[in-house]
Amino acid sequence: MTHIPEGNTMNNKQKTIRNFLYAALSQLIAIGFGFIIPRMWVVGYGSQVNGLISSLDQFLVYLNLFEAGVGAASLQALYRPVSEENWDDINSILAATSDYYKKTSRLYFFGLLCLAIAYPVIANSDLPYFVVFFAVLFSGLGNVAAFYFQSKYVVLLRAEGRHYLATNIVMAFNILISLTKVVLIFLGVNVVLILAAICVIQCAQVGCIVWYIRKKYPQINLSAKPNYAAVAQKNYALVHQVVTLIFNNTDVIILTVLCGLKTVSVYAMYKMIVSHLDQVLTIVYNSVSFLLGQTRQINLERYKRMIDLTESVYSALAYAFYAVALYLYLPFMRLYTRGVTDANYVDQKLAVLFVAIALLSQSRVPMVQTIEYSGHFKQTAPRAIAEAAINLSVSLVGVALWGIYGVLLGTVAALLYRTNDIIIYANTKCLYRKPWKTYAIYLVNLLVLLSTTVVFPFLFGGLAMDSYPSLVLTAVCVTACSVAMFLLAQLAVFPHCRQGIRHILRPE
Repeated sequence: MTHIPEGNTMNNKQKTIRNFLYAALSQLIAIGFGFIIPRMWVVGYGSQVNGLISSLDQFLVYLNLFEAGVGAASLQALYRPVSEENWDDINSILAATSDYYKKTSRLYFFGLLCLAIAYPVIANSDLPYFVVFFAVLFSGLGNVAAFYFQSKYVVLLRAEGRHYLATNIVMAFNILISLTKVVLIFLGVNVVLILAAICVIQCAQVGCIVWYIRKKYPQINLSAKPNYAAVAQKNYALVHQVVTLIFNNTDVIILTVLCGLKTVSVYAMYKMIVSHLDQVLTIVYNSVSFLLGQTRQINLERYKRMIDLTESVYSALAYAFYAVALYLYLPFMRLYTRGVTDANYVDQKLAVLFVAIALLSQSRVPMVQTIEYSGHFKQTAPRAIAEAAINLSVSLVGVALWGIYGVLLGTVAALLYRTNDIIIYANTKCLYRKPWKTYAIYLVNLLVLLSTTVVFPFLFGGLAMDSYPSLVLTAVCVTACSVAMFLLAQLAVFPHCRQGIRHILRPE
């Protein structure tokens, strides 16, 4: 049986801690600015401009389809040579990855131009054509530079577990970008000039990352013979990327065209909460993802033990955070949108739907990653297509009947199908076992979630939530209670969770 050497294990623990701490700090800063800047857009420029910025972010994500699954396929291909420190194989995969990303950047730029021309026509907006045109252009040029120069290096860092190296650089530039936005919005600068300034900073960030990685890894050789076969599953990985993009962005596209930018602004406000929580949870998972991916390649039985523990802890945190979100959504919205009268931002039904979508999405993360670590992109592509079809069809019918609620119900319907499908497939086809342990983990979480609808009002219903300090204090108290409830439930019910925690805490 193959084992990871003890020295590497210690090194992996250090990487995990660094990945988590640096990413957490970066995300904490991003969340802080993420709450400040959207309100500044709404108050300073109105809901239409805020809707434009939010809508553009979603449209531009669709251009990432030109990446054609290269990142996911390359990451899966790199896990084994990285774990073996085989730089000949690493360089051959990176050379192929680099070629594909250069093609991606050219296609992305062409798509960006087409979007800049078409978006002002299809968007339900009163904003001038060329304001929207240049807003689109400057919003996407930074991604063109990233694909051409940077992306291949980020894939390597993720496979090796050193993503924190890029995180530190990105964090510094994100602070600069956010401060620039705050100052320019406060001064009332034209929105196009604000986006142009951000584009310049993004390009500088790309240059800094490339310089640093080339200095840190002198053994990288992109002139090596490209191993295109190693990235052969990129087209099937693309199918999965399409589905992910549909989940994350189709709602905004439909609302932009059929309901207008004010509705998009309302959607974006609610989405902001779950997006920040998603990013926090992504930090937790990405901190150990490299180790899980490498272990899956060399020791399946050990991987099963690791993924069971990961699923228990990760799901407990996810459900704990979203239980808090459900309780605090409306008090936060009342405070955050105080004084904004051009749209209704306080809606209990939206809070419930957004939390339901978030929980269904998070309930599939460990098994989605298991499928990717196993390289089953081709085998699961038809299932992903079915998911996309359900989402689109139900959303298009739903928006005609119930507006924004119908669009969200389309996403719920697709997630109900695909989350169950992923759990069953990953367990039976990748882990060679029945899916009951995974279902048991989420059944425990669901029961605890239902209990929080009674426990939270009983314990915290008397706390004031009419100012930001009081809301933050309440959030801290509720979050501590929520995390304790969900983690204790997992520890109490599942022996694998208790054994895994004892192993982690055991002194070396």
